[in-house]
Amino acid sequence: MTHDPSFVRHPAVTATVIALPHDAYDFEYYERRISDTWLLEKSLAVRTMRMPFLAVPVGGTRRGGDYPVSCPCFGLKVRDLLLGRPGFPDLRVQWSPYPDTCFVVEWGEKLPKLWGDRDATTLRRFYGYSEAAIAAFTGRPCHETPSSAAPEPCSPTAP
Repeated sequence: MTHDPSFVRHPAVTATVIALPHDAYDFEYYERRISDTWLLEKSLAVRTMRMPFLAVPVGGTRRGGDYPVSCPCFGLKVRDLLLGRPGFPDLRVQWSPYPDTCFVVEWGEKLPKLWGDRDATTLRRFYGYSEAAIAAFTGRPCHETPSSAAPEPCSPTAP
């Protein structure tokens, strides 16, 4: 079966940016997970149907982003909406890697090839998640930061 936007049950195809990123349905999701929280203020709350979702730009540790859409028609609208905006380079509409969505609008670097049990960690680092958020998801402890991995200086009076 091919996609037919003129089909009676196909919704009207629109994509709009609403006033504030804080109004996006998933703002708190990103606020709790993203490492470079300054990106949230540069994000766009995009509405294609009823609820607005966040389009978070690339920058800092975040190398790529995506926005799920139900069909290529919405994908093209979202792509056109983000086109030329800072933090949204190399926009493309792709088949979704997620089982609950058919298509995504992607930007930034292409997803890394994932193999083995490190997939979740690699993918979350690609999207700029904090080490604490990755640890909470995977159930593994956070990696040491360079400052916490450095040995304590020896005391001249220590035995």
